[in-house]
Amino acid sequence: MTTWASTGLAVLGALCAALGLTACAADSSDPKQAALKSVQVFGVSVRATAATPDEKVLHAAAVLAEYLDNNEDGAPDDAAVLEQMVKHGAVLIMANDYADLEASWDLFGDVTGAVQVLYGYETRPMGSVAGSFDATLEEVLHLITFVGHSNVYPNAFGVSPGSLLADAMDRARGGRFRSVPDAYPVEAWFTYDDESCEYECQVTEYVYWALTSLLGAQAYAGRQDEIGHEWKLNTPQSLRVGDPHVYRLLSDPRYRLPTTLPDGEYAPASFTIERL
Repeated sequence: MTTWASTGLAVLGALCAALGLTACAADSSDPKQAALKSVQVFGVSVRATAATPDEKVLHAAAVLAEYLDNNEDGAPDDAAVLEQMVKHGAVLIMANDYADLEASWDLFGDVTGAVQVLYGYETRPMGSVAGSFDATLEEVLHLITFVGHSNVYPNAFGVSPGSLLADAMDRARGGRFRSVPDAYPVEAWFTYDDESCEYECQVTEYVYWALTSLLGAQAYAGRQDEIGHEWKLNTPQSLRVGDPHVYRLLSDPRYRLPTTLPDGEYAPASFTIERL
């Protein structure tokens, strides 16, 4: 799972601190550094270092498009969600790995909006297999739900205590914990124990687990052994039975959430990489 800023998203300077980068102003004269590359998806930018393979950047762009336009009719399913993402300057930053991000950090200096990081090594255009989950499905969704849904539907998808989503998470964790407890109750099915992930971050992680489980992303062979220490309801059926509150929320047609898992094949358009 990618390390992300304390609430999952932040402006660039805060993200630099949260990731513990030591070279936030790298030497731009380094010959290994080249111009960034970028793909625009409905006005949301995917920006990547030169070292990030093109096919992985294009895969991330396609997954972003599929999440936003899940019925693939060429238009976002929820224009208000996209509007909030554009308003807040949502950007998916890609680097091949942590070292690449650190070395290239100064090249992202004009990014001032909400940021999510996705690494090339965890981006898998061929899909998830045991031991190798396609993290694109997670990191792109974090950007959409945190910036888009939480702002458009604060009573339902807000990340603060009291929203329908947060209340469902409190049930899933076995209580309302503003910080990570020393031990979760035995009945809990969402037990993320990263102490740097505060309440709002936990909500964002929870909706990722729930929605991708509902869409079938977590159900392949061996996956439960990998994630059971953190999330126990990895199939659509187990989510429906074990967490009916979040199941009803995510299935409510008013919120126009995805009903089909992105596969990196966006039918209405092929994306082009621009060199910045």
